Amino acid sequence: MTQRLYLQSDELETASVALRCTRTDDGHYHVVLSATLFHPQGGGQPSDIGTIGTANVLRALLDGDEVIHVCDAEVPLGSTHLRVDANARDLHARLHSAGHLLGYCGEQLGWTPVKAHHWPGEARVVFESRGDAPPFHADLIEQHANAQAAADLPRHSHVEGAVRKIGYGPQPAYPCGGTHVVSSARVGRIVVSKVKEKKGQLSVHYTVE
Repeated sequence: MTQRLYLQSDELETASVALRCTRTDDGHYHVVLSATLFHPQGGGQPSDIGTIGTANVLRALLDGDEVIHVCDAEVPLGSTHLRVDANARDLHARLHSAGHLLGYCGEQLGWTPVKAHHWPGEARVVFESRGDAPPFHADLIEQHANAQAAADLPRHSHVEGAVRKIGYGPQPAYPCGGTHVVSSARVGRIVVSKVKEKKGQLSVHYTVE
């Protein structure tokens, strides 16, 4: 079992122990650590990248209760040092947090968020009408979301059973295993780039500046 430090910590560097390193047919190495700061791909968020020792982490994947780090070089077993790429983590956290803010605002306007995807260049939140929702206006949800960002709402998290929930300020907390900025102001400006309707669902595509 890999201890997933990123669920409780925003640190980008730490010591860990390499427990297993297996060469794959494509010439990469699958590395399992005792504990990791690397967020694996999943939950609508791409994987962290960075280094383990001198090896580059190309991506991280969740496999049961282990995080598999796909590396470009062998990692010796035993004590090692982890470093998460700060720029990639910051962008992913900002996009994921922006998705939460859009979700809050959609609910306030009568639309329920049902799924989300927070990858750079293709980020979107999908909403469904609750039946009595007014017409959806992209500029209105963008305005509301940016007001939430500008309010500098602090991040809060708690665990219910095995589920971690993340929220900002007085807003409701959503079940989420992703990484997030420490306050809503760190998201930056949110831009709604496109709204698409299909089979009763609205996909709100967005970016962060």
